[in-house]
Amino acid sequence: MRQFFGKSQHGNLAEAVRGLANPQFIMLFSTGEQFEAHVSQLEKLYPGVPSIGCIGMCYDTTVVEKGVGVIAFSEGISVAVNVLEEVSVMPVKYIDRLIQDTRKVGGSREDTVCIDFCSGNDACVLTTIYSVLKHRGISLIGGTGDANKVSANGRVYKDAVAYGLIRNLNGRVKAYKENIYQQMKGYRFIASHTDKSKYLIGSLNGQPARQVYQNILHISQEQIQTQTFKNPFGKLNGDDICIVSIKEVVGEGLACFRQVNDSDVLVLLQLGDYKATVKNTIKKIQQDFPRISAVFSVNCLFRYLLFNDNQYMQEYLKDMSALGCHAGLVGYGEHYNNRFVNQSMSCVVFE
Repeated sequence: MRQFFGKSQHGNLAEAVRGLANPQFIMLFSTGEQFEAHVSQLEKLYPGVPSIGCIGMCYDTTVVEKGVGVIAFSEGISVAVNVLEEVSVMPVKYIDRLIQDTRKVGGSREDTVCIDFCSGNDACVLTTIYSVLKHRGISLIGGTGDANKVSANGRVYKDAVAYGLIRNLNGRVKAYKENIYQQMKGYRFIASHTDKSKYLIGSLNGQPARQVYQNILHISQEQIQTQTFKNPFGKLNGDDICIVSIKEVVGEGLACFRQVNDSDVLVLLQLGDYKATVKNTIKKIQQDFPRISAVFSVNCLFRYLLFNDNQYMQEYLKDMSALGCHAGLVGYGEHYNNRFVNQSMSCVVFE
């Protein structure tokens, strides 16, 4: 297969798709102001070509912050695109669409992946989608777009998740997740007084969550929002840790970007050697795939801000380009199989 990446820093879609011929699957990344126009224009340029899209930044060797970007696959894939609607209420209502699409595409753990763009309620959406994918062992990666909008096949949807099931007809696929944080010893909490609707943690080990976080890290209340770049929470999920970013202070509690429930076990994380972690990820992928056709990744907005603050973002994209054709999305939350995580990177590699 082949991966195409085109961009226009000025939001000119015609410029972004210059050179794109005979695509079999297209992903669109645009701004809130131009998204609907770009979705319509893309469908006119490539009528009937399966496509999904969302509002967000994208990248290959540089980042497109306010323009438009297009990633397309061609030459040797089978694909099905669809949406699950009413994701804030009942995404399972539309699950038969995904069941039919998996039958249409076929595929297995070795050669098929699901890429999704979601407008919200990610944890519930992923549980719903993965209830179908797990029976075939199909991996999923994706992320959250902005403004409660996604697109599929030339149409814009609110309160929905758009997905593309992609089968590589000429090789393997494999999904990866990267965590640049490590657990701080001696800090383990039981969450309580949570509010699921507000993603709020009221107390940790019976003490006000805000106070606990401040006292451990010796910071002011005003520093909490940026301190999460270095010290997010981690939610234990078997042998894995799902990162939970802090959004803001709410009274004596902490609102997060991921749902935390009463009695969940949390740990405190600290930023590790992220440059070494990235190099290890690249090495692992190269060992697994001597021949790489494409890499599509989703990087968290907070990782993007952290890397920018440390003048590392450009170096990061250069390092990842060693894999070959690498491009991706800056998301507001990352998806990896049935897990909704923050401050992470997930990616899929095509042989």
